[in-house]
Amino acid sequence: MSDELKKGLEGVLVAESGLSYIDGDEGRLVYRGYTIEDLARGASYEEVLYLLWHGELPTETELDEFAGDMAAERAVDDDVIDTVRDLAAADEVPMAAVRTAVSELSAFDADADGEEPTDREANLAKGKRLTAKLPTVIAAFTRLRDGEEPVEPREDLSHAGNFLYMLNGEVPDDVMEEVFDQALVLHADHGLNASTFSAMVTSSTLADLHSAVTSAIGTLSGSLHGGANQNVMEMLKEVDESGKDPVQWVEDALDNGDRVAGFGHRVYNVKDPRAKILSEQSEELGEAAGDTKWYEMSVAIEEYMQEEKGLAPNVDFYSATTYYQMGIPTDIYTPIFAMSRVGGWIAHVLEQYEDNRLIRPRARYVGPKDQTFTLIDERE
Repeated sequence: MSDELKKGLEGVLVAESGLSYIDGDEGRLVYRGYTIEDLARGASYEEVLYLLWHGELPTETELDEFAGDMAAERAVDDDVIDTVRDLAAADEVPMAAVRTAVSELSAFDADADGEEPTDREANLAKGKRLTAKLPTVIAAFTRLRDGEEPVEPREDLSHAGNFLYMLNGEVPDDVMEEVFDQALVLHADHGLNASTFSAMVTSSTLADLHSAVTSAIGTLSGSLHGGANQNVMEMLKEVDESGKDPVQWVEDALDNGDRVAGFGHRVYNVKDPRAKILSEQSEELGEAAGDTKWYEMSVAIEEYMQEEKGLAPNVDFYSATTYYQMGIPTDIYTPIFAMSRVGGWIAHVLEQYEDNRLIRPRARYVGPKDQTFTLIDERE
């Protein structure tokens, strides 16, 4: 057994997966053999969920049935909404509220009890419910903390369109719906990132699906993982308010030892392929609104960071301005990340259950040795 220390498990192979593949040197992301570019531009989020969970793209009939089943599960029990209402009144952090609500959803899931945790059909049913209800929870929390009542979900809208409807109380236009749907596709899965690995660790103990997803949400809440796009938007707003040229602002920040949010990635050595697609969407939204300042500011910073520091933007850098131009509050960017990534979490948990082994790494002990024990009345 090797004693080589791998901090953060970097580069350590711990599983085999048929879900997603990342080529960090070439800037490629693939879901089950399909490039992210093809999926983002040609498939809906519902199609991608089906692909991740079932291993192949659905036929039109299969997609209609799958999407219909999910749409029918969007409503959330009143007791859960009451909990969300209390959390909003208490000014709870959005991700903490989502974590609590997802855990409570298990109490109202028809397949939560009486089944083996590895039962695939039961987990697929639970997965549909969790994925369908998470947008309802997020939209309800956002409206309640803003002093508005939740909007009931509709079954005749897409997954992306329904969320925007519940959030704003208006059916989104086609451009807004398409852009948001693409963002969900882009965030659906990304290998063994921290939150996905957290879900796998939990499920490897044979804990249930709700527990695994709750673990993943807790992991995603950290600023080094899911909170990065919120940090990007706060940075860009600070640049805008300063009145400085964006490049000058970045130079000053770096001179002060500050980090520029949205650059660098643990896996990619080149521009994140998801960032390429979202940059196009950010530009399109800006043009539609008649104001491309956020896009132009982002491009100026990207070019400087690439040329002067050799750092490429990650997905968070352009998802921030994309969401902002859609009128989405910055502090629910991470819950939206969870709303998309839950599909990938569930897919990886299903894989883990199929060939399970308890995940149990070890640590190198560096503490004191051969201590002499003394009774309490003899210690000084």
